Amino acid sequence: MEKIALFAFNGEMTCFVHVLLNALDLHQKGHEALIVFEGASVKLAPELNRESNPFHALYARALQAGIVAGVCRACSAKLGVLAEVESTGLPLLDDMQGHPSMSRYIEEGFRIITF
Repeated sequence: MEKIALFAFNGEMTCFVHVLLNALDLHQKGHEALIVFEGASVKLAPELNRESNPFHALYARALQAGIVAGVCRACSAKLGVLAEVESTGLPLLDDMQGHPSMSRYIEEGFRIITF
């Protein structure tokens, strides 16, 4: 089985839904999948955390499965959602000049897929 890190940069909710669907599918089929919120997608973390969001249940499944690695700290700050992201309790990833490092995941044996 493979280790796959899905880096979501796109801030479109419908695009991110595909990240969730693919990560859950990979996880259910025995792969180690992780989701990383990067770029504009960081704005979606607080939105998906709201129970009123139509995709909240899908997102909650990903959280329950333990496949959400975290959210980019620098992008959260730059896009004005750092406090909201912090309130979700998700890890803030910042090991590469404030951003999550792809090399860290590669060194851990993950294949990187970007959205």
